[in-house]
Amino acid sequence: MDRLELRYEVARKAIHLSSLSIPVIYWFISRELALLLLFPLFSGFFLIDLLKNFFTPVSIWYHKTFDSMLRTHELERTKNNLNGATYIMMAALLLVLFFPKIIAVAAFSLVAVSDTLAAIIGKSFGKHRFGQKSVEGSAAFFCSALVVISIVPGLNPFIGIIMAVTATLTEAFIVRIGEFKVDDNLSIPLASAIVGKLCTLLPIFR
Repeated sequence: MDRLELRYEVARKAIHLSSLSIPVIYWFISRELALLLLFPLFSGFFLIDLLKNFFTPVSIWYHKTFDSMLRTHELERTKNNLNGATYIMMAALLLVLFFPKIIAVAAFSLVAVSDTLAAIIGKSFGKHRFGQKSVEGSAAFFCSALVVISIVPGLNPFIGIIMAVTATLTEAFIVRIGEFKVDDNLSIPLASAIVGKLCTLLPIFR
């Protein structure tokens, strides 16, 4: 069960939504400049995540500052535990590294906007549950995803719809590799980007 009260979920997702600035900025700059900015940002988040597990002063500061907005698995003090912010920066870096700009922008915008709305709507109005999610939250994700892909300049609308469906399904169900649960801040953008990239290779979409 999700431990976060609605007000902390909103605060967490407000920060999450601010990551929309990443694809917006990336749209107007080169891939090389984007990587130059993202490498140190990701490194900083990752370093804090590591230090909080090994260095007591950092751990005390981290948990005192952020515990109210952390999910249960993020509170577990294991050496391989990363928080959502680190995963979102990792996703941004991987998207810029391995995918065309238009696919990267669309995929990251989906997790920034639609995942935010799904969490807030699901927590506020979710009555029909399946697993850890709700029909209402997933519907909010999909509807907002359609809006997102419709305003990404130059994105093939059919590819966009397929990406939106992929992102919605990825958000709705837990993705695991063996015993490791893949954080949805990483799985949603990567899954939708991979599917979007594969679609661009098909003759029907050219």
